[in-house]
Amino acid sequence: MPVPVSQMWTVASYVVGQRLRRRRRYPLVLMLEPLFRCNLACAGCGKIQYPPHILKRQLSVEECLAAVDECGAPMVSIPGGEPLLHEGMPELVRELVRRKKYIYLCTNALLLKEKLEAGWFEPSKYLSFSVHMDGSQEHHDFAVCREGTFEKAISGIRLAVDRGFRVTTNTTLFDGADPNAVRGFFDEMMEVGVEGMMVSPGYAYDKAPDQTGFLQRRSTNELFEMILSNRKKGWRFNQSPLFLEFLMGKRDFECTPWGNPTFNIFGWQKPCYLLQEGYVDTFDELMETTEWDRYGVASGNPKCANCMVHCGYEPTAVDYTFSGVRGIWANVKAMLFNRYANPTAAARLEEEKSKPHGPMQHLVQLGFAVDVKPDGTREVVRRDSDEAAA
Repeated sequence: MPVPVSQMWTVASYVVGQRLRRRRRYPLVLMLEPLFRCNLACAGCGKIQYPPHILKRQLSVEECLAAVDECGAPMVSIPGGEPLLHEGMPELVRELVRRKKYIYLCTNALLLKEKLEAGWFEPSKYLSFSVHMDGSQEHHDFAVCREGTFEKAISGIRLAVDRGFRVTTNTTLFDGADPNAVRGFFDEMMEVGVEGMMVSPGYAYDKAPDQTGFLQRRSTNELFEMILSNRKKGWRFNQSPLFLEFLMGKRDFECTPWGNPTFNIFGWQKPCYLLQEGYVDTFDELMETTEWDRYGVASGNPKCANCMVHCGYEPTAVDYTFSGVRGIWANVKAMLFNRYANPTAAARLEEEKSKPHGPMQHLVQLGFAVDVKPDGTREVVRRDSDEAAA
């Protein structure tokens, strides 16, 4: 089972309690960013483009715990930056476990093996390492702009699994992603032994160095329909099945930005993890003063038009699940009948095999061509100027 029963029960009882109190807006997962400093510089990341004096700052353990207590969400996600660069992370995790918070420690895993061997963490049902893996080796190393990161991350994952830690993967997909390669990557992760996988389209951060690779709403549905239809039996996802249906275009949800509130070195971030439109000092102030109607697709806000990221829509899916019999039945059905047989999606997957993707696609944009030979191998060749212009 991709999520422990105790965690499912904690989340379910929490959400039902919020609904019984008639609270329309409530936090589900606290996005706790203790630092922005990172040991990678990914082209699609909008979190680390700060001057050095900002990157040197970090929250203290005490500040982190105060935010956790103030928010009250049952789950805490610790992204960054790279959290394993924070020397107080062992103490913070211990205190969160003591508070019985379910923790997703988001990491690129470059330091995971080192920190595990140093005894930073102990296995717990409350702690899961959420490892940033953007596909198989070629695609992942290209996405994070450094060769060798895939192998190093896999080494850390295997050690964590062998030592009894919960490990999930977190995969962000961009325009040009190869759906066949992503499905192959899912097989790899299941073989490695991770508890479950999380997937999401990338968000077009204003600060991201590469602004060309973000998916539009329609292309997101088309991509995820190919990837998530005709699923293999052994695949496990550490996400709401209704959110996955949303990505496939089978459901129409609206964003709930308050579901995953963000706290970092600047304070409580308005309005969500992805947008930075001001900061306030307290969680209550965030909830009471943010003009929530200005955000989400229905608002017409252009910054929200193509967003389908899990931090905004998974809380919606979870809330809908416990909205009544209809939501519960939809969730149960999605869990039991999760193969999503789709001959049209299968045919499109076959067509995609002859198209350039990932690094190959970028070479095509630079004036190269990808020659697919009869035996299926590919060769990059230079196009002449007339052919490139055509």
